[in-house]
Amino acid sequence: MNDNISYNLVVKSEESGVRLDKYIATHISTISRTRVQELIKQKLITTNGLQTKLSYKVNTNDKINIEIPSPQPLSLDPENLNLDIIYEDDDVIVVNKPQGMVVHPSAGHPDHTLVNGLIYHTKNLAECDEIFRPGIVHRIDKDTSGLLMIAKNATARISLEKQLANKINKREYIAIVHANFKHSSGVIDAPIGRNPYQRQQMAVVASGKKAITHFTVLEQFPGYSLVKCVLETGRTHQIRVHMSYIGHPIAGDPLYGPKKTLNGNGQFLHAKTLGFYHPKTNQWLEFSISEPQIFAKQLYLLRKKLTNNLV
Repeated sequence: MNDNISYNLVVKSEESGVRLDKYIATHISTISRTRVQELIKQKLITTNGLQTKLSYKVNTNDKINIEIPSPQPLSLDPENLNLDIIYEDDDVIVVNKPQGMVVHPSAGHPDHTLVNGLIYHTKNLAECDEIFRPGIVHRIDKDTSGLLMIAKNATARISLEKQLANKINKREYIAIVHANFKHSSGVIDAPIGRNPYQRQQMAVVASGKKAITHFTVLEQFPGYSLVKCVLETGRTHQIRVHMSYIGHPIAGDPLYGPKKTLNGNGQFLHAKTLGFYHPKTNQWLEFSISEPQIFAKQLYLLRKKLTNNLV
């Protein structure tokens, strides 16, 4: 039995010349261009009955068929993922999430997530209304690396979530962004909501939720800058959206940045510092972690390029 979800599209004359992945993502708001590219590689997309290449540009009256496999039922299984645990006691865990790891299972990422690793590491995680998010009180994107705080019981969850809501915790990121700045620091106060034209993206929109990001320029290089970003709120993709909004998209960002960027496997965004009051003792805890090797390598190359330009 074929449980695939099927779509059939016919290209209009005014759409001729558009790349296939962009054309499909524009017409089917529930899938991203990245997902379209995966489906093409899996030979689940045909044009006029024939397999197509990633680079194919559609022509007038092309008949495009898309077969999307139905999502498999999710299960929450423990996996030994050798998590980098920075701190742990009876109430909280602080973990350094690597770039490329999703925080919790979803239809597109059923396993190998941080949560799979956490339930292997410990049986003590705070329950959540969403069954596949035990212990999770905040998230960072798949291709963002760095620190997350995890609640091991209900008391810890309530305390950490309240600190997030009241903005009394500390979350600092470092990022390599495109272009140079005229000012050494600034505040971006711009509401964020779903992009009405591209549903896989967030955007600055008048009807969005309040979002505030503070940034400080740490170093500047030819074509790029190193910045520190401090979150006052925690919206989806907040730093990525805000930095792109002011003309300084995160280097390597596949959603909000230019195609020509630094080499890497994702955006150069790292959750470097995390601070919060311990749920039981009320003691202030603060942790910082070095950027991953690929981030450090790019910084080295940018600094070297700057030095050579000054010689």
